Amino acid sequence: MAKTILQTENLIKNYKVGKMETPVLKGVSFSVEEGEFIAIMGPSGCGKSTLLHLLGGLLSPTSGKILIDGEDLAAVSDAKRTEIRRRKIGFVFQRFNLFPTLTADGNLRLAERIHTGNGGNAERRREVLHLLKLENKINNRPLELSGGEQQRVALARAIINSPAIILADEPTGNLDTENSQIVLDMFKELNERFNQTIIMITHNPDATEHCDRIIRMKDGKIVNE
Repeated sequence: MAKTILQTENLIKNYKVGKMETPVLKGVSFSVEEGEFIAIMGPSGCGKSTLLHLLGGLLSPTSGKILIDGEDLAAVSDAKRTEIRRRKIGFVFQRFNLFPTLTADGNLRLAERIHTGNGGNAERRREVLHLLKLENKINNRPLELSGGEQQRVALARAIINSPAIILADEPTGNLDTENSQIVLDMFKELNERFNQTIIMITHNPDATEHCDRIIRMKDGKIVNE
């Protein structure tokens, strides 16, 4: 029987501006099994990105639970939430967010150092870069890479510390059709070969062909799966 790796219970998020409070998420509940590849879809402003940031511990909910491997992100201290995020979660964003002065290897080495506090594992970095077909780009800086290659470095950075979950926010949003397909194929390979759990926000209907399940949102709620 598959293990539940992530679960939300009646998740609510309101934003306050002055005395005004705006509801963004309105009681979101769902669960994710280990090894699932899930797409979250919905119109702009429906709360998808807010949900992803809550799942990654980048935001705190107004109320409700976010269970990662049984640990409730909503009930722990900021320091503990940061520690869970470093141990359990890898992020891939629409903007690649690579350090421009560092090579592909340097960006991975920095992610390792943040995670472990040491210089990391050169063999592991080479293995990950080879997996993502970047072995010839190991010493290239971001400006020397195409958009698709930069996104693959960002994906390599997300998986270098073997996170339980990858959270991807529009990972093909800045890519052309060819590079989008390459990146999506990489996600699928990670999912199938290594049982990597992936939760991906996307507007791209073609991206959902790779997914096990689609969660559709509207007005801060899940409307169907």
